[in-house]
Amino acid sequence: MAISYNALAQSLPGRSSFFVPKALCIKQRSRSTVVFASNDKNIIALQAKVDTLLDRIKWDEKGLAVAIAQNVDTGAVLMQGFANREALSTTLTSRKATFFSRSRSTLWTKGETSNNFINVLDVYLDCDRDSIIYLGTPDGPTCHTGAETCYYTSVLDQLNNDEASGEKLASTTLYSLESIISKRKEESTVPQEGKPSWTRRLLTDDALLCSKIREEADELCRTLEDKEEVSRTASEMADMLYHAMVLLSKRDVKFEDVLEVLRKRFSQSGIEEKQSRSK
Repeated sequence: MAISYNALAQSLPGRSSFFVPKALCIKQRSRSTVVFASNDKNIIALQAKVDTLLDRIKWDEKGLAVAIAQNVDTGAVLMQGFANREALSTTLTSRKATFFSRSRSTLWTKGETSNNFINVLDVYLDCDRDSIIYLGTPDGPTCHTGAETCYYTSVLDQLNNDEASGEKLASTTLYSLESIISKRKEESTVPQEGKPSWTRRLLTDDALLCSKIREEADELCRTLEDKEEVSRTASEMADMLYHAMVLLSKRDVKFEDVLEVLRKRFSQSGIEEKQSRSK
């Protein structure tokens, strides 16, 4: 079972997040625990919980644990490094993904030279408490090569000697689809012989695209109204999502942008959100 540091604070009155303002923080102790410049009983209780959890992490013989940074919206694994007590404490207080460099024997915060910080929203431990996930949003490319993530080399492609595949990011089904649509969009500007693909037709015909989205939305609703098989609902939703993603591509909107909007609405009521649109 994964353990969320943010969840710890839910039991504390008036605290909805583990992270606290920097104004409450002072320098860390030599034993690398988080120290807060406040006598507030809730803060003191929170510090005690942090210290206890740091003690329970299974650091290796060098005092390190694997630390993985993951994009909270796309689910993409951004990078992997190592963290010690101080690095984790720094991450929790600064909200910036911080690691321990084994080659330089020092802490380093991702983005300290490139400004491509990873803004940490939550921290998770795995079931064995020997690896860490920094869940957050990147300010820019994570890899030093300029790639979005450090994972863009497919082992299976290499084993199959598929040189033509080139570099490709490790993507979920949804983002693989987005990538394919993006390629079709690039190709749509180049004259093509023969019958165009369906995606290309949609990208070059706004009326057709919008009519298909309305059609697929209606068919999705009919699976509920007509009490069709559940598999039909999944199928119609897939059709609608695909066509909607083509529209997003036409508008130069990434699906990640949509997920960010949804995430920011989690703590806001639907009524408040609708009212904010009219302002």
